Amino acid sequence: MPPVSMPPSEDARAIFSRLGYSVSGDGPDFVAERKWRTVRVTALSDGEDLRGRRVLADGGEPSNDYRFRCFVAPKDATGDVQNRLASVDPSYEWAVIGVDDDGDYDVYLPDAS
Repeated sequence: MPPVSMPPSEDARAIFSRLGYSVSGDGPDFVAERKWRTVRVTALSDGEDLRGRRVLADGGEPSNDYRFRCFVAPKDATGDVQNRLASVDPSYEWAVIGVDDDGDYDVYLPDAS
């Protein structure tokens, strides 16, 4: 039987919870907090059109008070997410987490060039 994959937002919540963050909020956007760090997390669905999502540039809100952002996407979409973030050059620090069907994940950071 093939593995059952969780929706991206559940994968994201599980990852941050395992890392010791407290998670609050519903849906694909939530906040993860641990010690001094507050991260705004956005889970992106498989096949979602990233070009049309304002969330990549400004969090989808006129005022974005989050210094740290993390985008969680299927592993095969992480390149597109990283390229889009690099092209808009947002003012916040960001990372992309790529999740596979087994729930395993890799973290991708922007190039420091």
